[in-house]
Formats: sequence, C-alpha cells, structure tokens
Amino acid sequence: MPDVAVGGAQAENVGRTRAAALSNMHRPSHSHDHVPAPIAAGERRAFLAALALTALFAIVEAVGGWWAGSLALLSDAGHMVTDVAALSIALIAQRIAQRPPSHRASYGYARAEVLAAFINALVMLGVVVWIVVEAGRRLFAPAPVAGGVVILVAVAGLTVNLLCAWLLSHGKTLNSRAALLHVLSDLAASFAALAAGIVLTVTGWLPIDPILSVFVAVLILRSTWLLLKASTRVLMEGVPAHLSYDEIGSALTRVPGVSAVHDLHIWHMTSERAALSAHLVIRDADEWPRTLEAAQRLLAERFGIDHVTLQPAWRAAVPGKRIIPVTPVSADDKPRLH
Repeated sequence: MPDVAVGGAQAENVGRTRAAALSNMHRPSHSHDHVPAPIAAGERRAFLAALALTALFAIVEAVGGWWAGSLALLSDAGHMVTDVAALSIALIAQRIAQRPPSHRASYGYARAEVLAAFINALVMLGVVVWIVVEAGRRLFAPAPVAGGVVILVAVAGLTVNLLCAWLLSHGKTLNSRAALLHVLSDLAASFAALAAGIVLTVTGWLPIDPILSVFVAVLILRSTWLLLKASTRVLMEGVPAHLSYDEIGSALTRVPGVSAVHDLHIWHMTSERAALSAHLVIRDADEWPRTLEAAQRLLAERFGIDHVTLQPAWRAAVPGKRIIPVTPVSADDKPRLH
C-alpha cells in the first residue's frame, strides 16, 4: 500500500490557515526508509554451512535407508532433500530482499523472504502427505528393516541436525524461521528413526518403523501450519498478530484535536515491520502539525509502528466507511501535545 500524499484539493476550500497546516501533513517522526537492513554476513555463512551439511547427509541417509529398508530413514532423507531446497530458496530470497526500491517496487523486495517461507511451507505439506501414504502402505505390507544400520545412520543424523539447528538459531526473519523449522523437524525425524532402530534391534517388531514415521509427520504438520499462517498473514497484508486494530483506532481518537478516525489500515511491510495509514477527522486546522506529531509519537512509542501516513479531514467520512468515534476519556489518559 503506497504512501498517500495529501495536499491542495482540501486546502483550496479552507484558506491560508489550512493550506499552511497541509504543508506539514506528511512530516514523519521517523525515516520511511524502505531498504531492509543488510543481512549479517554471519547469518549468510550459517545458511551456506547448513546447506552443505544437509545436502551431504541427505545422500548418506538415502543410501542408508535404501540399504536398511527403513521408511523412517527414507522419509527423513526425503525431508532433508526439501531442506536443501528450502535453504537454497532462503539464500536466494535473502539476496533478492537486499535489492533497493525501484519504480516498479516502491517498497523494495523485502517480502521475497516471506514468499520463500510460504513456498517452503507448501513443500513441507507435500512431504507430510508422502510420509503418511507410505507409512500406511507399510503397515499393511511390513518389510524387513536392518535395525543396526538404522541406529548408526540416525545417530549421525542427530549430530548433523543439531549442528545445523545451532547454526540457524540466531536468525530473526520469517525466512530464517522457515529454514530452522525444516531442520528442527529433521531433528525430530532423526530421534524417531533412532527409536525405530532400537525397537527393531531389540524386538524385531516391524510396524514401529511406519508408526514413528507418522508421528514425525504430525510434528512436521503442526509447525508447518503455523508457518503457513504467519507467511499468509504477511502476504495478505493482514493486521500483524501482535497488534490490535481496535486498540490502535481507539488510541488515535484520544489524541487531542481528533474527533474521529476512518480508513484505518494496518499491515505488514515485511515479516518484522508494520505500516499504518488513516484519515483523522480534526477540529482545528491550525493544530494539525502538533496533532500529527502527537499521533506519530503515540504509534511509534506504544505500538512500534514507525511507517505512518496520516491524512487530515474536516468532514465526516463518506457513508459506508468504518468510522471510529472519539470515546470520552480522562485528561490523564490523553497524549499531550508538545
């Protein structure tokens, strides 16, 4: 949603005083810099190291799973292949996200990371379906499994996944969370494969392999669903989960000089940054610069929103708009104009 530059049309009807006020309509209290902060070199190196480790071990685990006849190992190997794709997408998205804004992308490309997280979540759903279908087939037609090989490969997998999880644990973006999700679900799969190997070695009970594979699929499904919801909310420009639309609207109506709020929109610019635009119905054009400053300060300090576009209005909104009226509050609750 682009910034709204409001000017002359309203000022022509309200005289010099309002024209002077309108000249300050979009004076931000914080910079509207759309260029994302550079990705730390350490985070990029962590992605590269995790990618190399995961790709190498996916081959080892696929060979071990085929040799042992273990679905738990094969499903984990397939999962690690998706991890390789996920980490590759994450690295590409990080690079794209650093591109500066352009005439075709005025906000820049920071949402490339969110899009990558969304794609990764969809891929994970496909992996879950494959594991469940294959587990069902094996429950009805058990196949021999070499428990000793399963144990050895699972222990190696635990080591690799723990190292990758540690490497990726310091990332802060939604894209980093998506990559870490893949690795953590692999870690759970390695534990399940280890448990399956132990049970097979001690008891020879074949159904344990597909049963634990389904258990891993359930764990992956839960985390994947949460990631899918989070990335979808950003892509659909929904109100960030940690912010309340009604609370922010009510807070704006308490700014001195504001008689109502309408056309309030709050959305994600990136997974980490929110933006807001709104029309404020004001009583006195002379007070607009101070009202604007108080509103911007309120949004930045109380709600952490520093990308703000506020438009003054002197008449009620067009019928059909959602209007947030002023509610009576005590003088102590109102923000002060400085």
